[in-house]
Formats: sequence, structure tokens, C-alpha cells
Amino acid sequence: MNPYILTTLLFSLGLGTTLAFMSSHWLLAWMGLEINTLAIIPLMAQCHHPRAVEATTKYFLTQATAAATLMFAAVTNAWIEGQWDITQMSHPLPTTIITVALALKIGLAPLHSWMPEVLQGLTLSTGLLMSTWQKLAPFILLLQIQPTNPNLLIFLGIASTFIGGWGGLNQTQLRKILAYSSIAHLGWMLLVLQFCPSLSLLALITYFVMTAAAFTTFKMNNATSISSLTMMWAKTPVLTAMVPLILLSLGGLPPLTGFMPKWMIIVELSKQGLPLIATLAALSALLSLYFYLRIAYASTLTVSPNTTMGTPLWRTHTTQTTLPLALTLTMTAVLLPLTPGALAMLSF
Repeated sequence: MNPYILTTLLFSLGLGTTLAFMSSHWLLAWMGLEINTLAIIPLMAQCHHPRAVEATTKYFLTQATAAATLMFAAVTNAWIEGQWDITQMSHPLPTTIITVALALKIGLAPLHSWMPEVLQGLTLSTGLLMSTWQKLAPFILLLQIQPTNPNLLIFLGIASTFIGGWGGLNQTQLRKILAYSSIAHLGWMLLVLQFCPSLSLLALITYFVMTAAAFTTFKMNNATSISSLTMMWAKTPVLTAMVPLILLSLGGLPPLTGFMPKWMIIVELSKQGLPLIATLAALSALLSLYFYLRIAYASTLTVSPNTTMGTPLWRTHTTQTTLPLALTLTMTAVLLPLTPGALAMLSF
């Protein structure tokens, strides 16, 4: 892609997200979401493969449906209450419709079916954008809405954690597994959204770091399926030893960074008198942990039967940028001791 066009599209992505962040009016927020959608569509279809075009079409239709539903709910709210302010919504009907529309935009269960199919058709770089940056604007809008029915968010959250775990069990494609992982993590964030929004935001940031480490690792090895990871030891032996840390952190095991948000969310749910929901969420994490362990086993404990001829790949010079991978991998593995600092920040 032409660098000028790429720069324009990335600038538009940032502009759309910033506009959604700063707006207190539903029309401006809707415009920010639409700029975001229209900016990423050329990035999704840039390789001109039929699978990429199919994924782009599915994404466009889904986002257009969600945007139309959101605008309908905003107009309904203006008709009923006479105002367009995001933070002043009190009527249950438009609030529920907007919550469902934003859930469709970010791929929460049971409105999740587009997410794995779309992510499967993208490159790993665009898939990283889809799994991280594209979730910021809808999530910030969800943070600003005062829910009139708390059971809706709990239902969406617990459904996402279980469907994100179940859906990834039988997958062999890494991008689909990461899509279901995204659904499950978003479910955790939504469970605690109405009780402690700052904790939900902390979980979102740690998820971004862990997902960025996973995508950049797979991109460096050009891996798109679990079977393609069996040759990882011949390409990047040091990175192969670090892959289980990334995956187990995504699964939420101590002493890795991913344990911090999950533990804090379980504690907060228990404080709010929801021990059953906390227990179900903790059990659903075991489903996700299973397919993370499958990937870790394939990359570190499986050797491909093919014999490598010529110079081993780890001896050749790599031209890929490794600084982002090093930063995200380090943050994925060692940030758990900073939990007291995170708790202090949340107390403000």
C-alpha cells in the first residue's frame, strides 16, 4: 500500500477514536465510530484475496447494522427525553438498544459470530488492529452509559466468557483462537463494568498488551495455524521459550500479568454480592486455558517430522522490528508485582 494512503488511513483511525472519546453528543460519537469503520476497511481488503474481501464485506455489513441501531436508539432517546447527551440517558429502552448495538460493534456474545470469521480473513497486522484499537471507541461509550438494567451487562459478560472459551476449543487456526480469546476477555471486562469502571479499563489495557505480544510473535514466525508452530524452534528458539509465558498470561495464571485483572475482577464481583457469577467466570477461564495450552504444547514440545536443510533459520539475519515484541512480551510476563500500584490508582 502507498505510504501516503496508509498514513491517511491510520490518521483517520486515530481521529475517529479521538472523536468518540471526546464527544458528549451521540451524533458526534456516531460520526467517530463511522470514521473508524471506514478507515479500517481499505486496510482489511488491501491484499485483494477473496477471503479478505469476504471478511471486509462481513465486517462492513455488521458495523453498518450496529451503527444504524445505535443512531435509532439515540434518536429514540432524543424523542423521549429531549436531549442527546451520552451521560444523561435514563430511559431503559434507548439505553438497552444502545448497549446491544455497542455489544454488536465489539463482538460480545451472543452477537459475536462475525468476529472469528472476519479475523480469519485478515493479515496478522490488521488483525491486531481489529482486536485492540477498534474496540477502544465502543468500549469507552459503554463506560459512559449508566445502565438501567444491570442484569443485561452481567448476561452479556458471562455469555461472552463461556462462548469465548467453548468456541476456541475445536479451532486449529490461530486467528480464530485469538478472536474467541478476545470475546472471552471482553466478557470479563463487561462483568465488572458497572461496579468498577476503572478496573474494567485496567483489564482492557492489560488485554491489549498481551494480545499485541501474541500477534507480533505469530507474525514474526508467519504462523497462521497451530501446526505451523511446530517449526518455530528452528526460526526463533529464544522466542519459542517465551511463548508459553504469553499464552499462560492470556489464560490468567500467576505469577504473570494476566492474573492481575482476573483476580481483581473476581474480588470485586464477590464484594458486590455476586459469588456465583465470580465462580462461573473463574470456571470459564479453564476453557480458555485449554486452547492456550494446546498452542504452547505445539510450539514448544512438538518437533516437526520434516528435516530442515541448509542454514538454520535462526542463524539468518531477521529484518523484522523486534522492539515492540520485546516490550509487550516483557510487560506480559512481569507486571504482576505492580498490582499494589494499580490498586492505588483505582482508588482515586
